[in-house]
Amino acid sequence: MAFSLGAYAAPLMCKLGADLDGHAQDAAYVRRAADIADKSAGFTSPHPNFGCVIATSTGKVAGEGYLYAQGTKPAEVLAVEAGGEWCRSATAYLNLEPGDCHGDHTAVSALVQAGITRVVVGIRNPLQHLRGNAVRALRSQGLQVHVLGEDLQSKIIEEARKSCLLVNAPLIHRATSRVPFSVLKYAMTLDVGHAAWISSKKSRDRVFELRGRSDAIVVGGNTVRRDNPRLTARHGGGHMPMRIVLTQSLNLPEKANLWDVSDVSTIVVTQRGAKRDFQKFLASKGVEVVEFDILNPRDVMEYFHDRGYLSILWECGGTLAASAISSGVIHKVFAFVAPKIIGGKNAPTPVGELGMVEMSQALDLTDVCYEQVGPDMLVSGFLQPVPDLTPVIPSVDETFAIDPSVTPYESSIISFYKTWDPYGSFSNFSPHPIQMPDNGGDYVTWSGVEHYYQAQKFVGVNDPAALDCIEKIKAVRSPEEAARIGRWMQRHRPDLVCSSAR
Repeated sequence: MAFSLGAYAAPLMCKLGADLDGHAQDAAYVRRAADIADKSAGFTSPHPNFGCVIATSTGKVAGEGYLYAQGTKPAEVLAVEAGGEWCRSATAYLNLEPGDCHGDHTAVSALVQAGITRVVVGIRNPLQHLRGNAVRALRSQGLQVHVLGEDLQSKIIEEARKSCLLVNAPLIHRATSRVPFSVLKYAMTLDVGHAAWISSKKSRDRVFELRGRSDAIVVGGNTVRRDNPRLTARHGGGHMPMRIVLTQSLNLPEKANLWDVSDVSTIVVTQRGAKRDFQKFLASKGVEVVEFDILNPRDVMEYFHDRGYLSILWECGGTLAASAISSGVIHKVFAFVAPKIIGGKNAPTPVGELGMVEMSQALDLTDVCYEQVGPDMLVSGFLQPVPDLTPVIPSVDETFAIDPSVTPYESSIISFYKTWDPYGSFSNFSPHPIQMPDNGGDYVTWSGVEHYYQAQKFVGVNDPAALDCIEKIKAVRSPEEAARIGRWMQRHRPDLVCSSAR
């Protein structure tokens, strides 16, 4: 897909902060960098959201840019291209220290070669193995580098730092808590009634937007049976998130919109041994089934963390919502309150039993925001504040092998997936597509890292069966299925494996 550079980077030459002095101007421009970085939420995953603003010595914005999507030009490169000669002796403002997607060098080199003399960074990179690298590299090239809050503390600087934390909350939470950043969304009436289509069309469009910013959407079996949802991101922009169904009994209908995987994949997570015949039915539809010995939200989220997911939206009923909150995997809440009254003694609630008997035990939200969306009120806030910590990233050498004996319609719990790149987010079973060059140098899109990895075992082998195996691996939707094909062929047809993969 081609994107217009003008859509996300342009020479502005506007007077955004010229009337502000010193640290106040730094804070204002860094907040601007965070604001434009947020425009790409959902597209850049599993990488961070990056924004860059370049301002002249007189306070005029010469150029700005943000990482539009995974694999596109870094924000700093776009801002430099937009600013042109105005970048000479200018200051670059970044919401986040560079150090992802293209590594440190592309962003750092762009700023140095453009003649930037000063750089202000909102926060250092939250990934420990990248933290401080770009700051040191820029300083070694003679540029002045300031990190907000490290040389001066003030309310305005703290607010700017906070905006930088919020725009990359999924990455920071995922890195520090070892689970994806999870948002619980629900709609309710004034009398706490909870059902489908309570909120207005504008609120529903806002939900589509939230979906477009997420890697996956979680629902429970009750939601599938009752509402038969599609869980698409229509009208909301962004990519199409994966659909995840959590069901202990696997008591699900044979006809459901989620079993149509022509546009987006579905994963059903269930208890080990549940309804084997129905598991085979789902697999025949292209739905992936993953089994757990004990099904609970914490284990499930740790599993999807290892598969490379950054951000997950929960649109489940009250029982599953309560279980997720109790497990400590919900980080933020979006509650749409409609100005309606339903009544009814047995009206359901958005969150089920949490075991609290006194008001003093109630869970408080922080950073609460109130927003009117059409006739509805949207209340949002954090159950767990965004941590400002240096996360511990596992070694890239830690690997555990997948069991090659698993048959196509059986599932296995895979406790860890080996890291594919040095940035700490991608894994072999990441849900994100990648682009890699073929033998002719042209870039080819693969469904995921595992598809590409398995196919490389048979590249260059002069045998039609090897080419057929590559095409089969390309065609399957699930990384597990790609692994099964590649490993089966490696065991039963070692003559098709290229010498470099033996």
